[in-house]
Amino acid sequence: MSFYKDMEKSLLEAIEIEKGNLPTAERKGMPAITYYVPNNDSDLIDKFIELRKKENISQTKLAELTGSKQQAISRTENKEHSPSLKLFCSMVNALGYKIELVKKE
Repeated sequence: MSFYKDMEKSLLEAIEIEKGNLPTAERKGMPAITYYVPNNDSDLIDKFIELRKKENISQTKLAELTGSKQQAISRTENKEHSPSLKLFCSMVNALGYKIELVKKE
């Protein structure tokens, strides 16, 4: 992601936090009170990694298939960066899967 896209994402996230639409948690052990948005997509990323490996597709090949960089795939899998919805859908599609929304029971 470019600097401007990262900045835009951060500002939009800050607005949603201010509105109370994103839950925050306090990060302990910091010199000042620090809040962050907990990462709730960990299980989803783990499942994605499992599927990528099952399909025997390397990060490099997946990057080629999605038109992104291998580093972006790596940062996503290492949970250092949350991908955009567009990138995540592209990655899932490249593995031969689709994302569906299903109403909770």
